[in-house]
Parts: sequence; C-alpha cells; structure tokens
Amino acid sequence: MPKKILYIKPTSYSTMNQETKEYLEKYKDDNTIVDVVNVSKGPKHLEALYYEALASTEILRLVKEGENQGYDAAIIGCFYDPVLYAAREICEHMVVTAPEESSLHLAASLGNTFSIIVGRNKWILTMRDNVDKYGFTKKLASFRSLDMGVLQFHAAPGTTEKRMRQEIALAIEKDRAEIIILGCTMQFGFFAQLQKEFSVPVIDSMLAALKYAELLVEVREKMNWYTSKIGSFTLPDRGEIKEWHIEEDYHLEGLWNERKDQE
Repeated sequence: MPKKILYIKPTSYSTMNQETKEYLEKYKDDNTIVDVVNVSKGPKHLEALYYEALASTEILRLVKEGENQGYDAAIIGCFYDPVLYAAREICEHMVVTAPEESSLHLAASLGNTFSIIVGRNKWILTMRDNVDKYGFTKKLASFRSLDMGVLQFHAAPGTTEKRMRQEIALAIEKDRAEIIILGCTMQFGFFAQLQKEFSVPVIDSMLAALKYAELLVEVREKMNWYTSKIGSFTLPDRGEIKEWHIEEDYHLEGLWNERKDQE
C-alpha cells in the first residue's frame, strides 16, 4: 500500500505548490504519494506571530480534512511548527509532523552540535522555544541569521546562497557546529551544493519533514507505534465541540465525521 502524505503550506498563495510537489517527489520513497495544498485565506508568510495565529485555524482544518480523506500523514510546512501539538491532538489515526521537529531529530542523530540558519533575528524566539520544548537545547550551537525574509529566498537565489555560505562558515568555524539546519522550508533546493562545499550534513527542513513523516507512517504500519492518545494528545471532547458550536463558529463543519476510507 502506498503512503499518502499531505504537505500543508500554511500560506495563502498557491504559486509554488507544483514546484514544491516536484521537489518532494525527487526525494520521496517509491511507494509514497505526496500532495501539496495551501490555506485558503490568511498571510503569505508566518514571520509575524500575529500571522501565525491567524493561520492556525486554517492549518488545523486542513489537517483534519486530510485525515478524513484517508491520508497517512500530514506535514505542517513551516519551521515554526505552528499548531503541531494541537494537530496531533485532533487526529485519531494520521501521523502529523513539521520541519523543525523533524530536522532536530535527524540532526541529533547525525552529529553532536547543530546550528540553525534563519532568515531574520525575529524568528529565533519561536525556534529557540521549540528547540527547548523538543529537548535538544544542549546540542544547539547557534542560530545564524541571513537578514532575509521568506519571500526573498527564491526571488534572489544568488544572494540567498551567498549569505548562506557566509553564515554556515561562521557556524562551523566559530560556533563549532557539526550539522547545519536550514531553518525555513523556503530555503529548499540549496542544501546539496552547500553540503558539498562544507563537507558537513546540511539539512533541508522540507525534506527532513518528508522523510520523518515516511518513517513515522512505516513504524505505525509495521510495528503499530503511533501517537499516544492517553495523555498529552487525548482527543478533544466531541460533546463539548457540539455543545459550544465550535464547528459552526469556526467554519469547521463536518470535520469530525469518520474518515472516508472507513465509511
């Protein structure tokens, strides 16, 4: 059976959906099917915490819709890992992961220290909080900023790659990083050349999320290792959802139906 993975872009533009899909398909397993969707309304990037908050309901809607449609996994495609834990909470069967969590787990297995290359200094607060939440603070060598926004990375790829080289060199030489993590999914496509130049693993967070999702689906299918539902990720009470009219108020009607493949 193929693995069906839904890659969710938490931004309201679709112009790079096909490019993202083609990129993921270059690295996916042969039996993996990848679909790429974006939120229908909201900001075009999540650099502001306000934008992240505005996008949250739409992200959760797409996650739950993905489960209802029979996907095996969903990836929330932003290195902030927005609403990752809430998304896991509402899913009964589907795997959910995100780029920062995936990248950190891989980096911790590949070396003793890592540096994260971010776009702006503003991003570091949320990303550092995630490093701590996921339990990897002792392995964090540094954050290094490119002083560039999300929408600039592929608009000016030459400048992006030049700035990456500068900051990666400092991360390795000054901060003693053994692994480099590209701390934005929109930094996709740069890792291979940089890895060759610096002779260290350079983790593309979009690909890290894909491969981690594939792994989680595989261990669920073969060993029945799944997201525990008896503690942190216990499902919300459906009676409360109905009583409080949450679906109607937030335009989430029908999300708590059974999955289509179980009907």
